[in-house]
Amino acid sequence: MRCVRVLTVIGVCLAAAVPVAAQSPVSPPAAETAQQALRDELDRLRREFEVIRKQYDERLLALEQRVSELGQGPSAPSGTAGTAGATGTTGTIGTAGTQDPVPAPQTPAAAPPQSSKVFNPDISVIGNFLGVAGKNDQSTQPAMQMSEVEAAFQAIVDPYARADFFLAASPEGLEVEEGYITFTSLPARLLLKAGKMRAQFGKVNTLHTHAMPTADRPLVTENLVGGEEGLSDAGLSLSHLVNNPHLFLELTGEVYGGTSAVFQSQQRSDLTYVGRVRAFRDLTEATNIDLGVSFATGATNIPSALPTGGSAGLDKQLFGIDASFRYRPLRRAIYQRLNVRTELIWSRQDTGDDLRESAFGFYTLGDYQFARRWYIGGRVDRSGRTLDASAIDTGGSVFLTFWPTEFSQVRGQYRRINFAEGTNANEFLFQVNFSIGAHGAHVF
Repeated sequence: MRCVRVLTVIGVCLAAAVPVAAQSPVSPPAAETAQQALRDELDRLRREFEVIRKQYDERLLALEQRVSELGQGPSAPSGTAGTAGATGTTGTIGTAGTQDPVPAPQTPAAAPPQSSKVFNPDISVIGNFLGVAGKNDQSTQPAMQMSEVEAAFQAIVDPYARADFFLAASPEGLEVEEGYITFTSLPARLLLKAGKMRAQFGKVNTLHTHAMPTADRPLVTENLVGGEEGLSDAGLSLSHLVNNPHLFLELTGEVYGGTSAVFQSQQRSDLTYVGRVRAFRDLTEATNIDLGVSFATGATNIPSALPTGGSAGLDKQLFGIDASFRYRPLRRAIYQRLNVRTELIWSRQDTGDDLRESAFGFYTLGDYQFARRWYIGGRVDRSGRTLDASAIDTGGSVFLTFWPTEFSQVRGQYRRINFAEGTNANEFLFQVNFSIGAHGAHVF
């Protein structure tokens, strides 16, 4: 405001000088007196303007020094900091207009905080607590246990690859559930993985325990596909994505060393081969369907049930068909969704003496989200056994899941199983999943 007033006065004086100079003859002494008064007024205004400019320059310099001190990181020791504050800050601003600013002492610039984590992977830990009550004569599962703790380490290695490691600790010990590198920039839309992986056979086999929609796995998985350990082995996986704007089509071929719970080779040349074709298509903006066909073959060490025994040279084949239907309206996506899935699996196991045992099993599962954090669902099971196809186990389950937060879930499940031996199991399973850290998405 003072600058505005000064400029206004200067303008008025200049305007007044014009009529004075243009007036009719004035006596020389009077004209000289008027001109001298005008010069004195201009000199006074100039001095006042210089004082104001100096004050603003000093304050601006003090603010710049203060900002510089704040941007240098941790301050100097207490004695130095106190002196700097009294001299550099208070002295500069408090005495503005009467003395030059006293510069504050400069402290060494501190290293910037290491906010980048380019060399650190995303780390997460997921715990799976499982309790069971009821009667099951064919199960030795304890009443309560920490069935699994999974630690995940995931990171992008470089612009062309990423790495994923999943360590699983259970009552049986610690193991590498999965650990592989994925090369994402190969030509011809190829995707290559190398390491230990869960084979791309069906749907349930690819899912980790915490990602299951139920507290247990279907009977067909337990009887024919190795249970919780499943078809998991060290090997190579090569996938090709077919470029089609209306249909997602993925072709996968895999080869493994033959050390899984399903295929167990005795010789180095006895490898396990897995193939899968998967098709995904949106039906409407709220619905889609996912279809898959899988095949696996390899050698096995499973002893024969025949009196002759023997396990060398035995082969096993698995064939599976899976289908998933998903409904999720976009306008109510966080409140309502429906997933329906079924999987059919055929197993053919050599038992020696040119004999084979062929078994079949399936499950059908559906879960529905009826509120923002609540899910309800059910599952139907039926399966033969690898070495005795005539022994049919059947069962059914209903379950209710609640998500307190996005980092935990609580599930209650009632399960009934009718075993081929004529015994029944009626159990209630209670599951709590909880996690810390950023856990990457698994196979969709």
